[in-house]
Amino acid sequence: MTTTPTAPAVPLLPAPHSGGCPFGPPPAYTGAAATASMTRAELPDGDLCWLVTGYDEVRTVLSDRRFSADVRHPAFPLLVAGAREKLVTDNPTFLRLDDPEHARQRRMVTGEFLVKRVEALRPEIQRIVDEALDRMTADRTTADLVADFALPVPSLVICLLLGVPYEDHDRFQGLSRTMLSQESTVEQLRQAQEEVLDYLTGLAARKRADPEDDILSRLAVRDDLTPEDVAGTGVLLLIAGHETTANMISLSTALLLEQPEQIARLADPAALPGAVEELLRLLTIVHTGLPRVAVEDVELGGVTVRAGEGVIAMLSTANRDQEVFGGTDHRATDELDLGRDARRHLAFGFGVHQCLGQPLARAELQIALETLFRRLPGLRLTGEREFRTESFIYGMRSLPVTW
Repeated sequence: MTTTPTAPAVPLLPAPHSGGCPFGPPPAYTGAAATASMTRAELPDGDLCWLVTGYDEVRTVLSDRRFSADVRHPAFPLLVAGAREKLVTDNPTFLRLDDPEHARQRRMVTGEFLVKRVEALRPEIQRIVDEALDRMTADRTTADLVADFALPVPSLVICLLLGVPYEDHDRFQGLSRTMLSQESTVEQLRQAQEEVLDYLTGLAARKRADPEDDILSRLAVRDDLTPEDVAGTGVLLLIAGHETTANMISLSTALLLEQPEQIARLADPAALPGAVEELLRLLTIVHTGLPRVAVEDVELGGVTVRAGEGVIAMLSTANRDQEVFGGTDHRATDELDLGRDARRHLAFGFGVHQCLGQPLARAELQIALETLFRRLPGLRLTGEREFRTESFIYGMRSLPVTW
């Protein structure tokens, strides 16, 4: 028999990042994880939800069909006050849907990100990385690694794959940052959402009339999709395809510059994939977690989650679970260890909704980090790092370096 704990709710979600390690999740989340795997928390609109911080419990939430990802559910937990009335639409992306509709829409683009196809892209990704470094180092010895390398590389890659003109990158990057900011008002979020959808709807219509060899063209010519449908999927791929990887590149670089003794592992082709998995584990950039809502009563982590209660699955705390990642020698899971076996991490989620672009993200991270430290062995910080603590996708605003 399980009972609901009577402990008071943790501070209002999403929790502020102040006071903790800049490379770790906010203190409120790690504090909750230290006391229980399931904690009551308060959402911006005043509703309560479950904060799920334990590894096993997070995996269950993300893989058990009794937890729904459908944002249209009236009890779905939202981390923006007032968003339910103004942002939840009748046509969400597949990320916010359950099967079978989720599976139907996801299948339309799954083939674009298969491991075999991504492996064939490696020479092109390597070219993009090398050219970005050529531009960065052509006539100077200092740079902002975020603006000059970490952001352009994945932006160029995803624009190439989607068929989005790179000359428009300033526009969609600005809009995506508004959409991902915890500080944006509901009206600002709505306007940014409408503008990026309008942009991609127009682009999809042009590609339907004159298709090319890219993802948006292949979607646009389908008879079962409207340009608006294509735009919705395009927004998801465009934002996820550059914001996430860009922040992982910059955060990984900043952390490795603090621990240069570990950088040598990046030069070993056999060790490089494992090193990137450890960086993904430790630097999990979805600090605010993944929302779900229970559609049945579920016994989880010693409590009963009732049907209609929201849950927030905290990937960042799950990825620091001592029992899972501490190893037989009980290594600290809040420290970087590029020799750690981190393959079970949840940085890309888990279950049917896990990130379909993870093969591409892994390839970009491996190529970008290996090339960066090989070509610039004297890379070092020259000023104050600036973190993006206001974003739902955690990362860096600037990283001044020299070489």
